[in-house]
Amino acid sequence: MQVIRLHPPFDHGAALRVPPPQDRKSWAVLWDWLGPDAQAVPEATAVQVRTPDGPVVAHCGDWIVLSHSGCFHVAVAPRAYDA
Repeated sequence: MQVIRLHPPFDHGAALRVPPPQDRKSWAVLWDWLGPDAQAVPEATAVQVRTPDGPVVAHCGDWIVLSHSGCFHVAVAPRAYDA
C-alpha cells in the first residue's frame, strides 16, 4: 500500500531575529551568520536576504530562518500601522 503525503516534509533549521538598530553585537552575529546571502539596505533596521523566491527585506523583529536545505526564508512579524 502506498502512503499519500498531504504535506511536504518539514524542512526545519535554525533562525535568528533581526535585532533593533542599537544592538551592535546581535547585528554582528546576524551579518556573520547570513554571509554573502544578505546585503544592507538604506533603512538601519532592515537587511535584504536572498531566498528561493528572490530577495526579501527583513525588518527589526522579523525572523530569518535557515532551512535544513541551506536556503534562507523570512518570517515577517506583525507590524503596527498608523491610521
